[in-house]
Amino acid sequence: MSVETRLVTESEFPDWLRALATGFLRPPLISEEEVADRRPHMDLARVRGAFDAGRCVATYRSFVQQLTAVGGATLPASAVSNVTVSPTHRRRGLLSRMMSVDLAEAKERGDVVSTLIAAEYPIYGRYGFGPAASITEWAIDVPRTGLDPRWSGPGDGGRVDLVDGNDVRKLGPELHRRLAAGQHGVVSRDERWWQINTGQASLAGHSWKEPFYAVYRSASGETDGLVAYVADDTWGDAKQPLNTASVLGLIAVTPEAERALWHFVCSVDWVTTVKSGYRAPDDLLPDLLPDPRAARVLTQADFLWVRILDVVRALEARTYTASATLVLDVHDSAGLASGRFRLETSPDGATCVASAGSPDLTLDVRELGALYLGDASAVRLAALGRIEENAPGAATAADAVFRTPRRPWCPDVF
Repeated sequence: MSVETRLVTESEFPDWLRALATGFLRPPLISEEEVADRRPHMDLARVRGAFDAGRCVATYRSFVQQLTAVGGATLPASAVSNVTVSPTHRRRGLLSRMMSVDLAEAKERGDVVSTLIAAEYPIYGRYGFGPAASITEWAIDVPRTGLDPRWSGPGDGGRVDLVDGNDVRKLGPELHRRLAAGQHGVVSRDERWWQINTGQASLAGHSWKEPFYAVYRSASGETDGLVAYVADDTWGDAKQPLNTASVLGLIAVTPEAERALWHFVCSVDWVTTVKSGYRAPDDLLPDLLPDPRAARVLTQADFLWVRILDVVRALEARTYTASATLVLDVHDSAGLASGRFRLETSPDGATCVASAGSPDLTLDVRELGALYLGDASAVRLAALGRIEENAPGAATAADAVFRTPRRPWCPDVF
């Protein structure tokens, strides 16, 4: 009997959750509580599975998302998540079948891009996704930072206040909207996100530890930053505290807020190590410390992957600092974004139209996704043989067009 891939029915949802747990190596025993908790927050019109003799053996879903492009415009995106294939059914093309249908539907809906966080690097490039934003995590050796251990607050007229989950649910969404307006790579957070991440809503199968929350308020009283962190309880042989504070999230819309919140976390009594959580690779953090070497890199990796579905709308939505004209010959094996496009950019805006002209660059839609948020280098991709430079200097011109002064950052796993 062949394996069938299709949308999941109401009665099949518990089995889909079991297959999801199996794929992520979690105990495959699904409680009624977990079904009741998860079902209202999943649109079954976008939840797919593969079924062999009635048993779910692969999972896939997508959901509505907005992605911040360079310059602050938000793009309608189809976010891909919960992708698994059971170990008994690998290498049978099940993901390819589910992905191809879902991407075609996203294109038909009018989504400009599709996004995902890739657990494994080699999988998603063949579906047209490119690594568009990376992350770095640091461990800060607090005694080595050179910060004044007597720090008692920012010296800019602002203040840092401890708050609780209720405050975060009130203040956080607007602060996040301000962040998204200025930071390309940020993805939207719905009300459910804030409920789960402040403990108001439980997530079956996941334990909850109440974090500490602190906000930075400017001299004018504006809330410009928020940090959430947890701490362990570790003591040395000589009964000396050796606690680690792990930052779950820190968002700041001004450099003053960013500086104050990092200095605050590094000033907490008994904390000797601070783990930063996933930050942009060019985050200010190390250089906010008198001794930047106190921040040691723990993780540096690709993170957010982008798949262009509509080349014209995607390229016209973002901003550019350079004036240039490039003809891009985009290849897409799925046929969703193929074509030759003439892109004209200036600081005042951009136009992108179909073109019959000779291409300056030939590239797969995967590489266009990698370039889109300004992180990848066309010169480097050409040197790797992933972009064909048809006109001398075209890759250098593309870097002037696409690259951004600050790197993209996606704060969220989804």
